[in-house]
Amino acid sequence: MAWKSSVIMQMGRFLLLVILFLPREMTSSVLTVNGKTENYILDTTPGSQASLICAVQNHTREEELLWYREEGRVDLKSGNKINSSSVCVSSISENDNGISFTCRLGRDQSVSISVVLNVTFPPLLSGNDFQTVEEGSNVKLVCNVKANPQAQMMWYKNSSLLDLEKSRHQIQQTSESFQLSITKVEKSDNGTYSCIAKSSLKTESLDFHLIVKDKTVGVPIEPIIAACVVIFLTLCFGLIARRKKIMKLCMKDKDPHSETAL
Repeated sequence: MAWKSSVIMQMGRFLLLVILFLPREMTSSVLTVNGKTENYILDTTPGSQASLICAVQNHTREEELLWYREEGRVDLKSGNKINSSSVCVSSISENDNGISFTCRLGRDQSVSISVVLNVTFPPLLSGNDFQTVEEGSNVKLVCNVKANPQAQMMWYKNSSLLDLEKSRHQIQQTSESFQLSITKVEKSDNGTYSCIAKSSLKTESLDFHLIVKDKTVGVPIEPIIAACVVIFLTLCFGLIARRKKIMKLCMKDKDPHSETAL
């Protein structure tokens, strides 16, 4: 009986070890990118390139690796998939800022590691730099801006900081634009407005030329139409009256009694 109990205990221990170590064996593989074992941010600049090398650590068999750019799958050559895989990000631009590259384990894509590009660049400004408006109308100057790190934005007029009037000026800022709205434009609003972007890398500016012209006096269309209608009806009535007279004269000329009246 003691021998049987010992065998049963050994079998129980064996099963317990299997239960404990089997899941660990299946998930023991660890991914690294450029030697890092956790997600990280890669600092870079426009025009540069980055090489990302993903490798499997603690693997017990051949492991297929997959690369993703955001949600899209990256095509890899057949020799660049097993146990170690690399991608080269070349000609990095401002538009690549915030883009993520993720390496995943083929048989278990929940095992993954990601790299996010942090592309630093000075402010880039754009917009419609020339506008002509009538006095009394509304106008909006839109300064499109891209910068990393984020820039401090200001509006200047004729080389001086713009004095904002709460009743007529309104500023709106988003992550991609800096807008100046002016209601009921006056002649004094005429001038050059500068969109200023200051960052730790550089200060950039873009000029917006605003020309305020005199308000044009519109031609009153309704009175003209009414006058045309009156003239048209008067002509019609005149033609009708003249036609009746002509008809009466023609009737007299054709009356035979009028020739023997004498």
